Amino acid sequence: MSINIKDAQDVFKDAGESVDFVILNLKRENVEKEREVIAEFADLQNSIINSMRIRNQNDQLAVAWGFSSDAWDYLFPNADKPKELAPFKEIKGQKYTAPSTPGDLFFHVRAKINAVVYEVLDQFMDILRPITTVVDETHGFRYLEGRAIVGFIDGTENPAGVESMDYTLIDSDDDPEFANGSYAFAQKYNHNMDAWKALPTDEQEKTIGRRKFSDRELEEDEKSPNAHNIVSKDEEGGVEHKIVRMNVPFSDPSKDHTGTYFIGYSKSFHITNTMLTNMFTKSDRLLDFSTAVTGTMFFIPSKSVLEKIADGDL
Repeated sequence: MSINIKDAQDVFKDAGESVDFVILNLKRENVEKEREVIAEFADLQNSIINSMRIRNQNDQLAVAWGFSSDAWDYLFPNADKPKELAPFKEIKGQKYTAPSTPGDLFFHVRAKINAVVYEVLDQFMDILRPITTVVDETHGFRYLEGRAIVGFIDGTENPAGVESMDYTLIDSDDDPEFANGSYAFAQKYNHNMDAWKALPTDEQEKTIGRRKFSDRELEEDEKSPNAHNIVSKDEEGGVEHKIVRMNVPFSDPSKDHTGTYFIGYSKSFHITNTMLTNMFTKSDRLLDFSTAVTGTMFFIPSKSVLEKIADGDL
C-alpha cells in the first residue's frame, strides 16, 4: 500500500467554522474553450489557495474540488478514468429514496472565517463563471460544540488526523494513475425540525444510537432497531469499513428551512454506497425527520493529476 498525503487535496475531517459547498454545471457550448478554462483553473487554483494561506495564516483554509463522471467524459474523452468514477444511481427503499442529481464540478471550501471562504470562491468563479452555471450553493457553519444540527456530536467514529488518509486516498496498488485522489459523495438533507424537537431526548438518543450530552454510545439493546449508527455502517466479518464524513449544518431560520449537507470522502465509493444503501433500504430512523434532496458523486484528483490537466496532458 502506498499513498502520498502531500499529493492529496484536503479530504480530511475538518468541517471548518465557515463552509461553502458549490456544484456547477458546464455550459457545454464549446468543449475546447471549456477545456482550456479548466486547464487554466487547474493551473491557478493552487496559487490562489497558497496566497490566501499566506495572507491569513491562522484561518485554516482547506479546499477540495473535483469532477463528476459526466464532466470527466465530456472534458477528457480520450483519457483513462478513475476505476469507480460513475454516475450515482438512485437508491430507493420501501419508505425513502436517495435521489441522484446532476452536477459537473464540486467545491468544498472551509475556513475559520467566512471572508476567507468568500475570497477564495470569488477568485475561483472569476475564472469559471464564463463556462458554468450554478446547480447549488450551500453555506454551512459549525454548530455548537461541533454538533450536527440535530444536536448530537458529529463524526465521533471518524478516522482522525493523518490516519484518515488511509481511508480517503486511493492507493497506488489499486489505481496507480489516480493514486492520492479521493471519491466524494455530496448529499443535501432538509430536516423537519419541529418534529425532531418534539421527540423526547431519550427517543432522539435511540434514533441516533448515542447519548446526546455525553456522546457515549448506547448499548445495543437500548437503540432503535434501525438506529442511525447501526444501519449506516459498512461492516463485513466484524470489520467496519470507514470513510471520512462531515455533516455540515445550514439554515435560514426565518424561512424555517434547516438541513444538513453531508460530504463523505473515501478511497472506494463502494464503501460509501454500501452505507447509503443500508440507510435507505433499512429505513434509517433518522430519515423519518430528514429528506435527501440531492446526491452526486465526484472524483477529487491528486495534485499531480491536476498538474496534468493544467498542462493539457489529459
